[in-house]
Amino acid sequence: MQARTVTEQGGLFAARLARAFKGGFVLFSYSILFTDMKIFEIAKNKKDYLGLLLLADEQESMIDRYLERGAMYCLDDGGVKAVCVVTDEGGGVLEIKNLAVLPDVQRKGYGRRMVEFIKRKYRGRYKILQVGTGDSPLTVPFYEACGFKRSHTVANFFTENYDRLIFEAGVQLVDMVYLRMNL
Repeated sequence: MQARTVTEQGGLFAARLARAFKGGFVLFSYSILFTDMKIFEIAKNKKDYLGLLLLADEQESMIDRYLERGAMYCLDDGGVKAVCVVTDEGGGVLEIKNLAVLPDVQRKGYGRRMVEFIKRKYRGRYKILQVGTGDSPLTVPFYEACGFKRSHTVANFFTENYDRLIFEAGVQLVDMVYLRMNL
């Protein structure tokens, strides 16, 4: 059994690990202090992060459609680890347009921390948080694990809007899958 608590602003990462030992339990606990982790808004020079943004959206002209009108956040933990861009889609809907994590630190919780940050920051200001992504075995399960539920699909989005075929985990992305959660 393992419990974790993490906050973005230099919070305490506390974990307790219990394991069976000769019919009883031995409880181990340890703490690690993350003093450098912070999430902050990027208001200017958003294109400075283009290399990272392109990890989540492979075509610059598509990023240009939302980058300047969106709010962009950066997660720094001893260096930039992740970025996220959200846009107001009207009708109480906030959309995650881009969520990118450096490849060497993926699956370490940074993407989930960004989603949790966005949920907390915008709860009460929007009714729905949504994300559109390719029907990929990597991204859809990630968002579902974060609490999103499938909403609808836009047929042929990737084949009609990108200038080349897009593949992720060996799967060609054709349709845009939208996932939503209530804020």
